[in-house]
Amino acid sequence: MVIFLTELSHCLEDYLEAIYIIGIKKKVVRVKEIAEFLDVKTPSVVDAMSKLSEKNLINHEKYGYLNLSDEGIRIAKNIYKKHRQIYRFLNEILGMDTKTSEKDACGLEHHMSKNSMDKMIKLMEYIDSNPESHSKWLINFNNFIAKKK
Repeated sequence: MVIFLTELSHCLEDYLEAIYIIGIKKKVVRVKEIAEFLDVKTPSVVDAMSKLSEKNLINHEKYGYLNLSDEGIRIAKNIYKKHRQIYRFLNEILGMDTKTSEKDACGLEHHMSKNSMDKMIKLMEYIDSNPESHSKWLINFNNFIAKKK
């Protein structure tokens, strides 16, 4: 069964992304770590894990470790990529502070159209592939913003 992002609530996307991020940093993921990461109560995590398990996106033994299924990894990577690119755009291009960039990226990743998201990702990929060519206009843009304050 293939799950599309549109079939997951924003909340379940956040849980998948949290499992993915925690899994990058640690070998094993526990319910308690997800609760701390997302700043939610443990029963909320347990409920979400049940829903993700029903969709075959995670493997979870009661009171045991969690891990993403192959499909869960595919979706979580996609969610994480969107989040990172929005964060980078806000932080590196627009010059927003880290905290604001993180908070806004979290909200925007759920509300941007696919078309806007695809274009932003392409812009960031273009900038990454041509670092010298964007540095001048980025410096000029940041100077322009500083003058307008």
